[in-house]
Amino acid sequence: MPLAKALELAQEYDLDLVEVAANARPPVCKLMDYGKFKYESAMKAREARKNQAHTVIKEMKLRPKIDPHDYDTKKGHVVRFLKQGDKVKITIMFRGREQSRPELGFRLLQRLADDVADLGFVESNPKQDGRNMIMVLGPHKKKTEAMAEAREAQAARKAGRQQDSAEDEESAEEPAEA
Repeated sequence: MPLAKALELAQEYDLDLVEVAANARPPVCKLMDYGKFKYESAMKAREARKNQAHTVIKEMKLRPKIDPHDYDTKKGHVVRFLKQGDKVKITIMFRGREQSRPELGFRLLQRLADDVADLGFVESNPKQDGRNMIMVLGPHKKKTEAMAEAREAQAARKAGRQQDSAEDEESAEEPAEA
């Protein structure tokens, strides 16, 4: 179709003539509302960014002589991070004479890895780095899966609360018998 006729047709339908494939022979054009097209592509890009997950590395610091309760607390944090789909870098800090006993730190890291084996895996084995020993744990679930599960759980809790409040209102409306 000649360019003049295509422009006339676009003006008749109150649309824009947009060149789709400039390198094709002959060039390919399309009749469309360009403003609407730009808006919809921006919305798709925004939605894609919203659903995209950022990999975050959380860090947990321990000492070789950690109290059992403190260990349980730190392990709870690691479990929470792994459930959220984040990687966890565990650092054991050695001080003074503790530096001559790196096997204590290694055993502690192995114990922690075994305790959270159902949620994550050892991504990088324990390594001595000066006065610190470092290990990285990765989650079995991807961040996007963890985010989706969290949204579902939150929706379920919200629905449960709404149901509870509706039941409370019904019981308040019933007359009390004397």
